[in-house]
Amino acid sequence: MTRIAKILLTAACLSGWFGFAAAQDVEPSDMVRGGLQAIQMVDQNKVGELWDGAAVAARKRVTRDEFVKQVAAVRNPMGAPQQRTWVAVNRQVVNDTDPDLGGQYVSVEYESRFANKPTVTVRELVSFHLDRDRVWRFSGYVLR
Repeated sequence: MTRIAKILLTAACLSGWFGFAAAQDVEPSDMVRGGLQAIQMVDQNKVGELWDGAAVAARKRVTRDEFVKQVAAVRNPMGAPQQRTWVAVNRQVVNDTDPDLGGQYVSVEYESRFANKPTVTVRELVSFHLDRDRVWRFSGYVLR
């Protein structure tokens, strides 16, 4: 297990993302904190490390190099974050024949402003997947 995977797993255990609960039993404030931790890794250009500790579903959908490139392409032009406020926590159950891709997901949405576009509010979306070992792990980042 990589160092960052251990950190994410530890963070998951400490913040309560883990467990044997159904999606409706997930504590939204824990997911908001976890989403902020993931976004801060993006802020610190630790995108590859974030992918290293990601859910199996995320690693199946995109390679590490492609994920790093995709995030850099949308985030780097924005500059440093100036303001970030969470606005929504959404839960979803996905049916898929691949058991690594199906299951429970939680997404946290933030309204954010960045240094290079201070008058524009953008949405950052961080997603988590409940892996088969019943641990919530990072599964995606989108800037819109």
